[in-house]
Amino acid sequence: MIRKIVKVLWVILAAIVLLCVIIFISISKGWIGYMPPIEELENPNYKFAAEVMSDDGKVLGTFSSEKNNRVYSSYGDLSPHIINALIATEDVRFAEHSGIDAKALTRAIVKRGLLFQKSAGGGSTLSQQLAKQLFTENVASNTMQRLLQKPIEWVIAVKLERYYTKEEILTMYLNKFDFLNNAVGIKTAAHTYFGREPKDLKIEEAAMLVGMCQNPSRYNPVSRNAKIKENALNRRNVVLGQLEKAGFISQTEEDSLKALPIKLNYHKVDHKEGLATYFREYLRGVLTASKPDKSKYRGWQMQKFYEDSIDWETNPLYGWCKKNYKKDGSNYNLYTDGLKIYTTIDSRMQQYAEEAVVEHLKDIQSLFFKEKKGRTKAPYSKNLSTEEIETILQRSMRQTDRYRSMKASGASDEEIKKAFDTPEEMTVFSWEGMKDTILTPMDSLKYYKHYLRAGFMSMDPLTGYVKAYVGGPNYNNFQYDMAMVGRRQVGSTIKPFLYALAMENGFSPCDEMRHVEQTHLDENGIPWTPKNASQKHVGDMVTLKWGLANSSNWVSAYLMSKLNPYALLRLIHSFGVRNQAIMPTVSLCLGPGEISVGEMVSAYTAFANKGIRVAPLFVTRIEDNEGNVLANFSPQVEEVISATSAYKMLVMLRAVINEGTGGRVRARYGITADMGGKTGTTNSNSDGWFMGFTPSLVSGVWVGGEERDIHFDTMTYGQGASLALPIWAKYMNKVYKDTSLGYGQDETFDMPPGFNPCSDEVIENEYIIDDNNNSGGLDDLFN
Repeated sequence: MIRKIVKVLWVILAAIVLLCVIIFISISKGWIGYMPPIEELENPNYKFAAEVMSDDGKVLGTFSSEKNNRVYSSYGDLSPHIINALIATEDVRFAEHSGIDAKALTRAIVKRGLLFQKSAGGGSTLSQQLAKQLFTENVASNTMQRLLQKPIEWVIAVKLERYYTKEEILTMYLNKFDFLNNAVGIKTAAHTYFGREPKDLKIEEAAMLVGMCQNPSRYNPVSRNAKIKENALNRRNVVLGQLEKAGFISQTEEDSLKALPIKLNYHKVDHKEGLATYFREYLRGVLTASKPDKSKYRGWQMQKFYEDSIDWETNPLYGWCKKNYKKDGSNYNLYTDGLKIYTTIDSRMQQYAEEAVVEHLKDIQSLFFKEKKGRTKAPYSKNLSTEEIETILQRSMRQTDRYRSMKASGASDEEIKKAFDTPEEMTVFSWEGMKDTILTPMDSLKYYKHYLRAGFMSMDPLTGYVKAYVGGPNYNNFQYDMAMVGRRQVGSTIKPFLYALAMENGFSPCDEMRHVEQTHLDENGIPWTPKNASQKHVGDMVTLKWGLANSSNWVSAYLMSKLNPYALLRLIHSFGVRNQAIMPTVSLCLGPGEISVGEMVSAYTAFANKGIRVAPLFVTRIEDNEGNVLANFSPQVEEVISATSAYKMLVMLRAVINEGTGGRVRARYGITADMGGKTGTTNSNSDGWFMGFTPSLVSGVWVGGEERDIHFDTMTYGQGASLALPIWAKYMNKVYKDTSLGYGQDETFDMPPGFNPCSDEVIENEYIIDDNNNSGGLDDLFN
């Protein structure tokens, strides 16, 4: 009888073993459950955010999808503390097993399955946990489902151990885990919770993050729930205890570390925060642009279609993700492929630029509020009628998301008007911080229109590297980019192009004209008589150098009468200005054309670079998440004027600073550097400009209202020297103060020895196009 029982038991055992073998073979072959193919095991489908790197090695931000902000971190980038804490807590025999820890598994089966002890500990290895993260979409919701899911995890874990080293498995695990608060992966988590790189995590910080791996919701240190915060502290201390138990730290270290509170340096992952927000958004649009389809552009967007078409054909960065393909033949995805984008932005200079913009706008805004206080037409000019203002506001209302949403839901015009005129609680921007208030949506529109906007860009005139890029005062509240996207009238900052045309046609800075009012007829025979803001030297003989230094409209009109507006427009376009709406009229020399800050900065590089214009370079290279270089980018250069003309322009643009409208750079801000520049102010003070350049940096600033009818009513604060110049000066002073950047005020322009700007002598065998000899590389500009 006993022999029969033993025999039966052996048969049952053999059947169980055979059944297990059949089950595991079936799982391995994919006959039961899901078994990922070998290709997927060898190359798990990780989704990594793209990192935007500064030229000095800082992370400016990431490009990610809404639910994925994972940034790749290699094993070498990880602190040993995070590795030790993970192994000690989750899988102390990680180095010894091949995917399944038999000892831990047996303990879990006996204590949990047979003795029903809840504190028996888990039997899952890190490899099994990784298998669960990678290839189990639906987490088991009950014990039976978990029992069926476990064998699948075992098989996948063994296969993972076969294809990957222990270091690779640890790295994959930490890169995959979601630490909540949009902190996916260890690199993002380290930055989000502690403002650190993974390699810089302290022991107690690593312990907290590893503690979260058991249940990030239950052990979330930033939770508002006091119980959850307490859980997070207790769980961190459990991990510290495991570190001591495994021999990674001493008992003394454990005790001292457990006594520490959880000290966070929390950085919420938000693409609207951080450095260079406008730049990052501009870059995102450039990288993901599609080939222009004319049918998708409305009539008023034809200028953009023109620019996009040129960029698609000539700019390798534009549409890069759509033009380039991965090994599998698909396009690169900016949000999931873990690209590393190395930009030309210097994080220190970017910081200084943003600080300069904020500091000045705060100051000038208080003066603007003061001027508009008590005016019923504020923030608009007193010259507008009430009907004109109402028309503008109604147009602005129709451009809001609220209006579009209500319109799409079928609301009537009366219902929409009522909603916009009904007071409600809201939080609004101010330079003192966000403020809670009660306003109607229509009043909030008017409120935001009170704030002056700005655009700033700074670049190296030799390499084209864009060092700093500020598109506005605050990206959260004013998202329209006035550095590269928006265009405004440039006023007198266009005059150097006119003078450059004159120099190319044989004029010199020393040529004279009588400083009197000028009247000329346009193509239609209509007289044009520009006004002059200053009455200096009326009736006297003045030089062209004096005329540019003092921004005399009469001198500009005189030159325009000697030149050709069509030639001027062609030269302006050759300087990199792409706006096709600019008209070749006689008044063009005073700057009615709309140009972006970025275009102006690029154009002015020719004056600092011997007549050679450099296009802005935003990215130097792009790498994949394994460090392979996918693309390199180099500056695009073009000779627009001769070196001789550039030297003459340099003489005159220096005079703007040393003895002209840009004098407060020296007098008020104490900058002694060798530099040139130009102020600009448009009609009614609608736009204030300043362009300034040294041998190593060309920077441009625009300041104005959201619309041209929002402006100061007086020249005192409305001129470019008051509106824009201070931002440039504040930025440069910060740059010079930071000696680590390598910029010094002792740097000088490289001018030929003994150069005489009043001479017709050609430098380095170059020639000047004059009235008697219209030949050479630029002669088509003047025909």
